Amino acid sequence: MAITSGRNFWCLCSSVLLVIATPLTAAETKLFESVQVTPASEYTFGIEGPAADLDGNLFVVNFGKPGTIGRLPAGGAASEPFTALPEGSVGNAIRFDRNGTMFIADYKKHNIFAIPKGATEPVVWFHSDEMSQPNDITIARDGTIYASDPNWKGRDGQVWRITRGADGLGVGAVMASARKMSTTNGIDLSPDGKTLYVGESETREIWAHRIDGTKLVAPRLVTKFNDFSIDGLRVDVTGRIFVTRILKGTIAVLSPDGKIEREIRLNAKEPTNLAFGGRDGKTVFVTQRQGGFIETFRTDRPGREFCLQLAKGANCR
Repeated sequence: MAITSGRNFWCLCSSVLLVIATPLTAAETKLFESVQVTPASEYTFGIEGPAADLDGNLFVVNFGKPGTIGRLPAGGAASEPFTALPEGSVGNAIRFDRNGTMFIADYKKHNIFAIPKGATEPVVWFHSDEMSQPNDITIARDGTIYASDPNWKGRDGQVWRITRGADGLGVGAVMASARKMSTTNGIDLSPDGKTLYVGESETREIWAHRIDGTKLVAPRLVTKFNDFSIDGLRVDVTGRIFVTRILKGTIAVLSPDGKIEREIRLNAKEPTNLAFGGRDGKTVFVTQRQGGFIETFRTDRPGREFCLQLAKGANCR
């Protein structure tokens, strides 16, 4: 067929381009399909604690050497140095509160550091010699921090509740629990903030606890995996629990009642933790101990923590 005008020619080309481009776009945004983002060996064997800010930056501990924090810029394919903790401190978890303050769990020196939004220098916000670690942390809407504190040698653990004192620093204590806990590890809150989910690596169990002030009550076994180990976990806005399964190389997605809805196959076998981020909170970043890199996949709902950072009243679903 003859092309009789420039406009018709442009329309024809546009249609062809649309036909060609549509499958590629669909492939790029396919849900629950994980791809490696950063080069191998950027991070040490201790790669952990991913957390994303609202600008789309991802922060991960132990970039190049222990005690550092790397930053993967929004849309980037390689990490860069962000900051370093004081000598002897090693981070294991990062979270952001509603004000954009970054909190870092230091398992070596038993600290929780804080870095205000726009700053890079970590300051000790909470310290306790009674802690075995801390390992992982999660933050409630009111700023309360809950920290998992495993005792690997004793094969048990506990959870700390840390609030802001009159001087602006953290004040914390071990939460009383209705049951003896095993090695507490991954930790997060339900979307309404009333339930605390805690993974126990030694037993491969995830427990739900209702929060009653300084107490954890009404314990409920969410699930027990028959094989492989579990590490970090995160909750999305619908209450689904995303759990890293070390050596199996998957992320298990559980309903709040423990039903496995899907398992997402990853590019390496040792995922240590995950975080929701990206432009809409629906990009999941996974830290891989095997290979020392970050991989990512898209999901259909944003993460609880991402929505926590949004301005009050903002729509997040």
